[in-house]
Amino acid sequence: MKNLIISFIGAGNMATSLIKGLLKENFSAKNIWATNNNVEQLNKLQNLNINLTTDNRYVVKMADIVILAVKPQTLKNVVIKIRDQIQEKKPLIISIAVGINLNNLEQYLSNKNLALIRCMPNTPALIGCGTSGLFANQNCSNAQKNAAESIFQSVGTVVWLPKEEQIDVVAALSGSGPAYFFLFMKALETAAVELGLAKETAHLLTLQTALGSARMAIESKKTLTELREQVTSPGGTTERALKSLNHDHFPDIIKKALKEAKNRAEELEANK
Repeated sequence: MKNLIISFIGAGNMATSLIKGLLKENFSAKNIWATNNNVEQLNKLQNLNINLTTDNRYVVKMADIVILAVKPQTLKNVVIKIRDQIQEKKPLIISIAVGINLNNLEQYLSNKNLALIRCMPNTPALIGCGTSGLFANQNCSNAQKNAAESIFQSVGTVVWLPKEEQIDVVAALSGSGPAYFFLFMKALETAAVELGLAKETAHLLTLQTALGSARMAIESKKTLTELREQVTSPGGTTERALKSLNHDHFPDIIKKALKEAKNRAEELEANK
């Protein structure tokens, strides 16, 4: 892993977080390349001392691993322009574009024999606390899978998926998930203000409660149900609140939201 050349095509927030994660794990800056057609965006990475260029073809020629970190709507055009270099070099290709499956990618590359991995990271990777779901095709060696795992572990937790279609579930759960939590946290904060707390107080209590709850869930050996029951005294305030949420079908609302997100991911794939 330490001697591999990793090229990022696209130098946005997710690519930047992965680069910073690799550097934090003592991966050599001289073995990292990044491209972007926006020179101003590219220059933001100069302080990382990695290799920077606007030439996508060149970085593919250099690479053992190519990470496609461009927007889904531009991925096809980007890949078509570099596919000759990819077919010559045959690096591991990792795509983090939502809505573009491996069959789509193989068509863009005009080759079904390349090592390809789909990854669904999420925005907490920006602070080194992300979650990434990965699926590898049958052309990937164990060494390539281990390298991909190391890259994404540098910014958080990694899970391998046995079926590619599960990427859409990961997109709906952890990919979109931060937005659900932010929405819920904002609703808690707003309700607390309306009930009489100062906004700053409500904001602090909301954030710390969310953080504390997540840490308890991570560090405890108890299930989420057991943790919820631990907070819920019979006839108490929490029980009353939970009865209200269940009466309004809160679990069904969440399930429906995830289904809608998953369906949208499938629609995006079908339209490629």
